[in-house]
Amino acid sequence: MPGRLVVRRIPELNPKKDLDQPGLFDLHRFHAVFTTSDLDTVTADKTHRQHVVIEQVNADLKASALAHLPSGVFTANAAWLVLAVMAFNLTRAAGAVTGAGLARATTATIRRTIVTVPAQIARRARRLTLHLPKAWRWEPQWTRLFDHAHSPPTPVSV
Repeated sequence: MPGRLVVRRIPELNPKKDLDQPGLFDLHRFHAVFTTSDLDTVTADKTHRQHVVIEQVNADLKASALAHLPSGVFTANAAWLVLAVMAFNLTRAAGAVTGAGLARATTATIRRTIVTVPAQIARRARRLTLHLPKAWRWEPQWTRLFDHAHSPPTPVSV
C-alpha cells in the first residue's frame, strides 16, 4: 500500500547551550509521521496530533490506577476501569479549576501537589479546622479549588 511521510518542523524554544560542537539544525525540531490515508497533509498532521493527546491520557491512566490491572475477574476489571476513569476525570477537573499552573499537569502531579496536603486537623467547639503549612507553594491553588467546591451552585436560567 503506498504511503507518504509527513514531517512537521517546530521551532526549538529551549535551545541547548554550552555544546562543544553545535548541531546543524538546532533551531528546529522535526516530527515525522508516516500515513497511508488519503487525507491532505494538514489534516493528516492534525489527526496525528489528536492521537498523541489520546496516548498521553492512556499513559497517565496506566501510570496511576490502571497499573493495578488486570485482575483474574472480568467484572472486577470493568468496575476498576470505570472508577479509574472517573477519578482521572475528577482529577483533571480539579487541575483545571486550580488555574493555569496545574491545568495540564499529570494525575501524579495533581495528586502530589493538591490532594496530598501536609496539613493538621484541629477540633475545637465541635468545629474542624484545617491548618495548612506556612508558605506552602500550592496554597493559592488549593484554596481556589476548595472555594470552588464549597461555593453555592449557580442558578440555571430556564
